[in-house]
Amino acid sequence: MSMNPRGRGRRFKAEINVVPYIDVMLVLLVIFMVAAPLTNPSVINLPQASKSALPPTEYIQVALKPDAAATIGINRGRGGATEMQTASGRPDLLGKLEALHKANPAMPVMIAADKDIRYDEVIQTISEAKKMGFDRVGLATR
Repeated sequence: MSMNPRGRGRRFKAEINVVPYIDVMLVLLVIFMVAAPLTNPSVINLPQASKSALPPTEYIQVALKPDAAATIGINRGRGGATEMQTASGRPDLLGKLEALHKANPAMPVMIAADKDIRYDEVIQTISEAKKMGFDRVGLATR
């Protein structure tokens, strides 16, 4: 029986072995680095809408384009003439929309936007039409 010169027995170390945890974390890091480029968060798949049961026969049509231009006019429905004007920018569009609202206060507005236009532009146009006093503002779909 040999004893320590100090007279004590051997003491155990109480520590956690972290090497397996580091290995697992590195494997997870590699998996996420490989999987991250596969997802593209900028692509939004918009839902398709069905046609309304009773579309208006006459409405103010606003067609927004990506180059900040727009066309606006009154669509008279089937067989009627469409009187379209071009607007060069947002202030011009809002001025023409205001003039059409004063001439036809009860007429609804239908907004059609190019698929390449910023979503914010469409929302701003809807908001401005509501502020002008239009009760019915709709979005044209395919």
